[in-house]
Amino acid sequence: MTTRNPPATRHIISINDLSDREIETVFDVAQSFLTELPDGHFPYRIGRSTKIASNSILASLFYEPSTRTRLSFESAMLRLGGETITSADPTTSSAAKGESLADSVRVIANYADIMVIRHPRDGAAKLAAEYSPIPVINGGDGSHEHPTQTLCDLFLLKKKNKRLKNLKVAISGDLRGSRTIHSFVYALARFGATIMPMAAKGMELPAHVDQRLREEFRCQMVTGKGDGDAIDALYVTPEEPHQQSLFSAAELESNIDVVEKKVDAVYVTRFQKERWADKDQSYPKIDRKFLSEPKYSEASVMHPLPRVGELDAAFDADRRAVYFEQAAYGVPVRMALIALLLGLKGKSLHKFEGGFERPKYPLYDQPRPIGIHCANKNCIVHDPMESQYVRNKFYVVKTQTAAECKLRCAYCEGDIEHFVVASRKNKWFAADPAALVRADEQHFKDIVVFAKAADATEAGFHSRRAAAEPKPRRRAGSKA
Repeated sequence: MTTRNPPATRHIISINDLSDREIETVFDVAQSFLTELPDGHFPYRIGRSTKIASNSILASLFYEPSTRTRLSFESAMLRLGGETITSADPTTSSAAKGESLADSVRVIANYADIMVIRHPRDGAAKLAAEYSPIPVINGGDGSHEHPTQTLCDLFLLKKKNKRLKNLKVAISGDLRGSRTIHSFVYALARFGATIMPMAAKGMELPAHVDQRLREEFRCQMVTGKGDGDAIDALYVTPEEPHQQSLFSAAELESNIDVVEKKVDAVYVTRFQKERWADKDQSYPKIDRKFLSEPKYSEASVMHPLPRVGELDAAFDADRRAVYFEQAAYGVPVRMALIALLLGLKGKSLHKFEGGFERPKYPLYDQPRPIGIHCANKNCIVHDPMESQYVRNKFYVVKTQTAAECKLRCAYCEGDIEHFVVASRKNKWFAADPAALVRADEQHFKDIVVFAKAADATEAGFHSRRAAAEPKPRRRAGSKA
């Protein structure tokens, strides 16, 4: 695979591509735009324009329907004084002719200075970034992440609560299919929030998101009472997620104050019908009766929109309803992100370190079809049009389990915990994931990973255990 992505190009694919300090910088710039370019009637709206992006063009490449994300990005660029070009319907673009995303991105990069992309495949934004010489912003990829929506959500939370640290946030609805929720809970954990999942039946957080919250963001669990609408458990995070929690398990179990204290925000999500084969689902509805409990008396009620019946419209006049203000913040927040990525205002994001901890181990990178593939069937690597542009690429992640490590897809961030490791040099394989963390860089390049032993055998490798067992001796005088 040949990429044309200059090393200095900065992309925003996950909320974890931004450090906490960078998130605060985005908010400072967003607030400066609200102050400099105010709407005379609504303090949360941008009412005027500047010319700082007069020589820049934003390309919006949308393979899925969008109203708020696409229009707020385009409005943001226009308010900055720039221009926009858009491909908002894949049926009228070259995608309908079978053009790959990788080719489309390289072509469109010739026409613009920055690009926002939405795609139904998990990891599509990451693939686009690999081929783009201009900054790529993820406008939502499958059920993976939606980082700029999370920036808008955090900005509103900070405006309402004067802080991001140590908030208590309830999240309701389809937590499995909502990419917005996945970005949101990672960010909340990083700022030391208590997260109350209130999932619709069968729509709990995906296992890999739950495990990541526990292992990498140091979330601990507090058990609830289990009565009424109470939840079974909460994610409680320390103020510094890179460090071990200061609480012991016993202290958390007894800390009923965490369960009982007032909620700062209720985040409601719709049923993501485009991600589910079964469209007939029972779904929780948030209304005045639900929100009449004392613990919700000061809670901001948020929704990324659109809503389709899960949030009662009769609640719109309530002082706690902030979802339309939340949508309005999409303009100043995205103005800030565009300006920083293009180096138009303040310190450029190019100069920041960025993101969470850098990987400690080499990237496992093998050409297809050799070796293991991502297990997530909606990952971009399984799209027939992209097959010649993607590779089997995984981050090696140390775990707390007996397996000691797992593989995380570099595109969709889905995890694989069970696999076999083979050596090209010796032609053996073994169910030994820890070999990936033991190998030095030279030996790492010798490794091939397979999903199961049968795949390794079919590829011409033999079991290390079988190779180590001595062959039975023939008795004297016996015939071969």
